[in-house]
Amino acid sequence: MITITESHANEMVAHALEEDPNECCGILAGADGTGRKLYRIANSAKSPYRYLMDPQEFLNADLDSERSGMEFLAFYHSHTHSPAYPSPTDVRMAQQSGYHDVYYILVSLEDSENPAIKAYLIRESGEIVEQPLEVK
Repeated sequence: MITITESHANEMVAHALEEDPNECCGILAGADGTGRKLYRIANSAKSPYRYLMDPQEFLNADLDSERSGMEFLAFYHSHTHSPAYPSPTDVRMAQQSGYHDVYYILVSLEDSENPAIKAYLIRESGEIVEQPLEVK
């Protein structure tokens, strides 16, 4: 299970809405399954169908979270016109990334009046396992 603050949930939704029609992306760092800091990362793909985290911003987030005694808990991104469920592209990218113990949080704007947020683990095999997401 991953726990995030209401503020982080609101920030992810705001980020998704600001970047719409393109996907947004970012990182949630923390410890013990609890998110403590959110990093907005530029989507260098600038696409409504996929995201590619800016490498320098990714590195900066990695260094900052390490200095703060945190680890990457989740990568988040938005789906602008589809459900909050990993696409085949998302699964392929997760498999290639090597980050199989990091949660993947999806923000769906399919119903932009009521955005959905869900969390998943994407196994090395490509298996998608929905995870409990607690918003406090």
